[in-house]
Order: sequence, then C-alpha cells, then structure tokens
Amino acid sequence: MRAAIIGGTGYGAIELIRLINNHPYLEVGSVVSNSQAGNNFSESYPHLTDIINQPLESFDVNRLSEQNELVFLATPSGVSSKLVPQLMDKGIKVIDLSGDFRLRSQNEYETWYKHSAPEEKYLSQAVYGLSEIYADEIKGAALIANPGCYPTATSLGLLPILKANLADSKSIIIDAKSGVSGAGRGLSLTSHYAEINENVRAYKLGAHQHIPEIEQVLKDETGRMVTVSFTTHLIPMTRGIMITAYVNLLGKISTSEVNDFYKQFYESHPFVRIRPDGIYPSTKEVSGSNYCDIGLHVDPRTNRLTIVSVIDNLVKGAAGQAIQNANLMNDWDVRTGLNSIPMYP
Repeated sequence: MRAAIIGGTGYGAIELIRLINNHPYLEVGSVVSNSQAGNNFSESYPHLTDIINQPLESFDVNRLSEQNELVFLATPSGVSSKLVPQLMDKGIKVIDLSGDFRLRSQNEYETWYKHSAPEEKYLSQAVYGLSEIYADEIKGAALIANPGCYPTATSLGLLPILKANLADSKSIIIDAKSGVSGAGRGLSLTSHYAEINENVRAYKLGAHQHIPEIEQVLKDETGRMVTVSFTTHLIPMTRGIMITAYVNLLGKISTSEVNDFYKQFYESHPFVRIRPDGIYPSTKEVSGSNYCDIGLHVDPRTNRLTIVSVIDNLVKGAAGQAIQNANLMNDWDVRTGLNSIPMYP
C-alpha cells in the first residue's frame, strides 16, 4: 500500500519514513512539502541518501488520490483541517498527526489552539487514535486523529486506575517532561542550543493545548468529570517524554496489587510494558521504539499512587502510533513494522 506523507520535512515525517521503510505492507508514496517542492528529499536529510531518492512534491489532491491509498498528515495545527476535507472527498483514508481533529468541541479547539476549527462534517467522522483503547473504532475509521505525545503517555498511565474507580479524578497532578524534538525542526529561541543546554524550563503552565485532550479521553473512559493540573518542561535531550502523575487513592491498595491490575489491563497490548515492583522506567529505555513503559508506586503514608510513564515522543507519541493505527485500519497485526528494539544506550 502506497502511503503519502504531507509535511514531509518535519521530524514526524522523517520517523514515518524510517518506520514505513521497514514495513512489509507499506511503501513511501508521495512526500509533500510545499516549501521545498522540487528538491530531492536527501537534500534536507542527507542520512536518507540512496534510501529515499525522490523529489518533494507540492500538494495536489488529484495526484495524491491517484497514486496513494493512505495519507499521513504531519503538518502543524491549523493546516490539516483545510486539507482533510479535500482528501476525504477523494476517498483517501487519513491519519492526522496534528491536533486539528482531536477535540470534538469546535469552541474548545479554537480556545486552546487559536485557529479556526475544522468543519463539523469532518470533525464528527474523526476517531481518536489511542491504539490500545479504541482499537475497535479505529478498525472501521476513514479519519484518525492521532493523539498528542503528552496525552499518549498520560492517558495510558492514568486510565487503568481511573476506569476502575480506585482514584480521585479531580485531584490529579501531572509533571511532564519532553525532549527538544517535540518542538519540531523549526528554529526558535527556546530550542536554541545555548538556551536549552544545561537548563530545564517549565512552559505553558495551565495553557497547554494537550490539557483538554487529556481530560476529554479520561472523561470519556470513566464517565466522570476529570480535571488535571498539568505542567510541562523542556529538558536538554533530543527524544523522550516522561510523565509523573500523582493520584489520591480512594481505598487501601498495595503497589503489588496495582501492578497486577495494570498488567491484567494491558495483557493483550504488546506495546505497553509494566515494570516490576520497585523498578521505574527511563526515557532511554524506550528510545526509537513504540513502547510505553509504566512504573507504579503506592505510598502507604499518603495513600497516593505515583505513576511514571515514558515514551519516545516521535514514535509512540507520533509516527509509531500512526503506523500502529494504520495496522489496525487494515487488519494487520498491530506489531507489523514496529518490532524495533529500543536503542540503548
């Protein structure tokens, strides 16, 4: 199956190409970058010399529909909402890695993203692509809203304990940290080497666009109002996300019991790994892979559960989950093309 990539020179697109290149049922089709159309792909990314030897294209929906069966949109927010209607009207299935179709409320999208919302006709067709939770819905979808990187790590960490109604859903605190690649390839002062090196910076306190996405999925899955305190930090590494979430338990339960419960919850999901008691994951241990590793600790003194969840923001947090969703849409094994062992060290 030929898969086009729109937004072809960003980090998410490069990860898609790396993963598709090792996928037995997918091949890289059109790669679209309006700003660099006509240039050879390897001019932007020399590491792809003699691997991807094709020119970047400008967006032409007719050509895309004739040459590709699936489209990955790796564009900034506010762009895919304008392209998706054209693609879907041509009968092409779409996996959108931007945030344009994640929030069901148009008003909420415009409040948090500061862009015009997608048309309701297409927004209502979007399926939220958290692969482990919505596999059945994803299988029949034509438009997937690939989750954000922070919401993926956060939701997978919180959902088991909240769905079981074992924790207070209104006192959740999430401390989140991301490598610099999460900011994309564009130049900015905050990602400048001299600014980020040997430095940790909190940003978007109370204003991060992933807050409503996290609360939406947690509310959907628990049937209760969920509010979170969510603080993000930029740290001096290239890849990786770690979220440390704190929840107040509603009854007495041990770390061992919580661990067993999480293992049972995710026993049929190969990309979520639960660490044994007393062992907690680090970002390096999932680098380059589609795994989400989770460690758990109950403090009997405070009766509070600490959840540590780590992913590679470019793989499980973006391109890897997009490929996982493509596998589900085509009834392929979810592990297809994603069995890479994490890169360590």
